[in-house]
Amino acid sequence: MIGARDRSAGARPDILILQADQLAPHFLAAYGHRVTLTPHLSELAGNGAVFDAAYCNSPLCAPSRASMLTGRMPSEIGAYDNATPISSALPTFAHYLRAGGYRTALAGKMHFIGPDQMHGFEERLSTDIYPADLGWTPDWDDPEGDPMVYYLRMAADEIARAGLSPEPTSQMRYDDEVTARAVRWLRDAGDRDRPFLLTVSFTHPHDPFRITREYWDRYRGRPIDDPVAPEPPDPVDEPTRRLREIFGLDRLALDGSRIRDARRAYYGEISYLDDNIGRVLAALRAANRNRPTMIIFVSDHGEMLGERGLWFKMSFFERPARVPLIINGPGVAATRVREPVSLIDLLPTLLDVAGLDPDLAETPGQSLLPLARGAPGTGPRPVYGEFLGEGLTEPMVMVRDGRFKYISMRGAPALLFDVLADPEERVNLMGTGMAAGVEERLTGLAEARWDLTALRERVVASQRERRLVHRALTTGNHVPWDFPTTGEPPDSYVRNV
Repeated sequence: MIGARDRSAGARPDILILQADQLAPHFLAAYGHRVTLTPHLSELAGNGAVFDAAYCNSPLCAPSRASMLTGRMPSEIGAYDNATPISSALPTFAHYLRAGGYRTALAGKMHFIGPDQMHGFEERLSTDIYPADLGWTPDWDDPEGDPMVYYLRMAADEIARAGLSPEPTSQMRYDDEVTARAVRWLRDAGDRDRPFLLTVSFTHPHDPFRITREYWDRYRGRPIDDPVAPEPPDPVDEPTRRLREIFGLDRLALDGSRIRDARRAYYGEISYLDDNIGRVLAALRAANRNRPTMIIFVSDHGEMLGERGLWFKMSFFERPARVPLIINGPGVAATRVREPVSLIDLLPTLLDVAGLDPDLAETPGQSLLPLARGAPGTGPRPVYGEFLGEGLTEPMVMVRDGRFKYISMRGAPALLFDVLADPEERVNLMGTGMAAGVEERLTGLAEARWDLTALRERVVASQRERRLVHRALTTGNHVPWDFPTTGEPPDSYVRNV
């Protein structure tokens, strides 16, 4: 086994990762929300370490997960958007733990693109929910003709139809299967000697926001809150303006009732997710393993849910960029961690939990286990994020340092927020003189890390290659399903976006 520090059974816990999709911490009771009902997650948080400033490294599914798995920034591994494969030669946390003696299994979504649907996992208990081909490649060369614009506007149209679903959606059927397969796997795990790493990754509460009567009625009589700041700031910043335009949000003219229906359905999806987590945790308890379990709950990114007049993700405002992160297990303190961290910290954390040397991995991330055990931090360190996908036509980057967050796009005014004093990010401090020295420090950190012009050239070159390959693969014999660009999409596809 590679780098094992202590190989005794008692010192090497099982590890259960529970992952949500598109869940902002703002909408969980464990983070102070007063409407959502999540007893299982609240119990995990109640006697675990809750991270109050955990960020994804890209506010988009596939690049966020690729970054989390490898402990590297998306641009470093070429994980630009939802249609970029990552190299099978890149070690993930599944590779490290498997080489270190762990049995590694994945149930559910991980948004792998390309033929490698394992990336180090020894067992995959279910298929992914999304296509693994190159059809979702954006086109920054031709943003108006980009087929992804059709997809984004189709997704936005679903907001107006959000609410009660008369039957289980395809997303619910998928997560039902993920839960059932994870439960079955855990029932069979009791007599196995190796410690395990089981990742159970759900697609909820991802849009479209539709939920069945059981979960819709769970919020009967509960006051569904309106967005705190439902309108864009004045003047509107460029990321907000561009995303509103690309989604066509102005044409939707959503009224308060439609917005509350969408939020109620999203809350119902969160409760449905919590119920599934409860089933997995019950199976874990019933497995009667002879070793403790470290449980980690996390999401790949968050959700705007109408705040700032925006929906979904693809920006570095707090709701899409921050993620819930809860660690519960042996030696973990009941504590709240205020220091900013990010998902690239998960890989060294898992190595540390498994009794392996965190320095084995080539990652700028750091193990979060000392913080989870209540040890004082080593002081604030910058957290970085990159968005290189659809919806924009320029790289957008973020630096969170202490209480301040800096967001930059080439050709647009930068944004600087004090997210503690201004959690809704309504006051841009850039150029105001109100953050003496902070502008220079964060601008310097960003400029030292990124050449945005060169980064855009790399992204566009990758897009061109992948669009060519996809065009070839959708020509001639053995043509896979292609991405629709006009007309009404298939109903089965709409329910899966």
